[in-house]
Amino acid sequence: MGDHLARAEDFQNKAEKKLGGWGLFSSKFEDAAELFDKSANSFKLAKSWDKAGSTYVKLANCHLKMESKHEAAQAYVDAAHCYKKTNINESVSCLDNAVNLFCEIGRLSMAARYLKEIAELYESEQNIEQAVVYYEKSADFYENEEVNTSANQCKQKVAQFCAQLEQYQRSIEIYEEIARQSLGNNLLKYGVKGHLLNAGICQLCKGDVIAITNALERYQDLDPTFSGTREYRLLADIAAAMDEEDIGKFTEVVKEFDSMTPLDSWKTTLLLRVKEKLKAKELEEDDLT
Repeated sequence: MGDHLARAEDFQNKAEKKLGGWGLFSSKFEDAAELFDKSANSFKLAKSWDKAGSTYVKLANCHLKMESKHEAAQAYVDAAHCYKKTNINESVSCLDNAVNLFCEIGRLSMAARYLKEIAELYESEQNIEQAVVYYEKSADFYENEEVNTSANQCKQKVAQFCAQLEQYQRSIEIYEEIARQSLGNNLLKYGVKGHLLNAGICQLCKGDVIAITNALERYQDLDPTFSGTREYRLLADIAAAMDEEDIGKFTEVVKEFDSMTPLDSWKTTLLLRVKEKLKAKELEEDDLT
């Protein structure tokens, strides 16, 4: 470890000397870039992540001086991956720089990939609002490049988090749009009922029984096979339980579905919100009588 650190410092000092010395403009930065690259690799081997990150940023600057934007972007990505272990903000900043450079040189699919990586970093930090911003940006870029599977993965993340943030209408629109798109694709058709179920659960969270009934009719028009599914039955039965203000029926319906198709934590959380609203309504009416 000590050897790697000493080598890293040595390469870095030599690189700094190259930059400070005389010589042809291009060869000076080229030589320094080579030394910074070696230095960063040695810092990585020494697990000195912050120093490796800052050295990759110096490498990126050398590439920018030589107008090598692709190499500079890649150096920022390498810096971000080092900072990821110690400093999320620095990691995001480096990925942002990489994204801007990839946009400048028309590498939009690369930009989309690293926008998604920024979103994942924010998600890992529980910064849901910022994760939504970057998943949306990534989805836009993937769509422009017609990488629809990746675009939809990012959109589903946006819908998932918007529902957590109680922005239900936005989630509904995204899930319905993905369901519509999937119907036209033989490989994605099987997932339609799942997207419509997610949209329906968000409808339930809004608490408007008439809107839920209308949505179920719409989903039936969209996909005539939907009304024969357990997902449709679950939504229709919960809507009926809400209309009748029957918590016992609600619990029974959810329990039965869950015993055959286990509900994930996202669906469980949202359905608990629906149940709480139903309980609150029941208490309210008890107070009035």
